[in-house]
Amino acid sequence: MEGRMFGLETPLMTALQHLLDIPDGEAGGPGHAGGEKQGPTRAYVRDARAMAATPADVKELPGAYLFVVDMPGLGSGDIKVQVEDERVLVISGERRREEKEDARYLRMERRMGKLMRKFVVPDNADTEKISAVCRDGVLTVTVDKLPPPEPKKPKTIQVQVA
Repeated sequence: MEGRMFGLETPLMTALQHLLDIPDGEAGGPGHAGGEKQGPTRAYVRDARAMAATPADVKELPGAYLFVVDMPGLGSGDIKVQVEDERVLVISGERRREEKEDARYLRMERRMGKLMRKFVVPDNADTEKISAVCRDGVLTVTVDKLPPPEPKKPKTIQVQVA
């Protein structure tokens, strides 16, 4: 239903209506020709908020990198660890609110929704050797380091006397 029917043609109402009309994955709303970009998509905004609200620590050890991410209330089946573009480690999950028909919330303070972090791993990280362990709501992802390249031995050239 449009705001014009109720005499609510204010810029704020128009902007809210426009936001409601944007489906996921589409930046331009209806009536915008040529795929003209009008702003970020809902998916982009959701992912940006999830990344900003997901605390993480990154540690470097002699043989590996550790990514420690708070994932409260999520089980191992709710967490995804992926490698994109061969160098981007993506850690994500979603926490959903428990719905009970006979209970109503008096206060809701715990964060619900998507949790996500993206990290560009260093060049010496071995993205084929990644392990992840979730214990007490804290996810620890270990990315092993590649062995250092062996130093090149100098090539000795024998000098011949002519």
